[in-house]
Amino acid sequence: DLIVHVRDITHPETILQKATVLSVLRNLNLPSHLLDSVVEVHNKVDLIERYKPTEENALAVSALHGHGLEELKQEIEKKILTATGKKILTVNINLEGPQLSWLYKEATVQEVEVMPEDGTARVKVIIGSSAFGRYKNLFPN
Repeated sequence: DLIVHVRDITHPETILQKATVLSVLRNLNLPSHLLDSVVEVHNKVDLIERYKPTEENALAVSALHGHGLEELKQEIEKKILTATGKKILTVNINLEGPQLSWLYKEATVQEVEVMPEDGTARVKVIIGSSAFGRYKNLFPN
């Protein structure tokens, strides 16, 4: 669904390496939408003082120090959701009903926050459009 190209931005041949990787990817006859959505990651930015990417849409990270990793995670999540046609939603459910079980079967449950005082829960899920449509039909409230 997604190609993440991580480059050692401190390597003296980093631009040639990028060109080589892109050439190999093109020769694999991958779908154009996949090649157009490559996430470009410049790693080891901690070794270059005040590094700013010169390439559009490149993300600067330091895996060693954790710099930029949250932004990278968000970008990957956004692109994967777009590529797969899924979305992240939070739904309120009644714990006495079958909703939670249904969500575990038909979606990816990320978090469940139980409110014991009223027997409900807030459930954060990754779900496709058709599954969400089925959910709304089965559980209209």
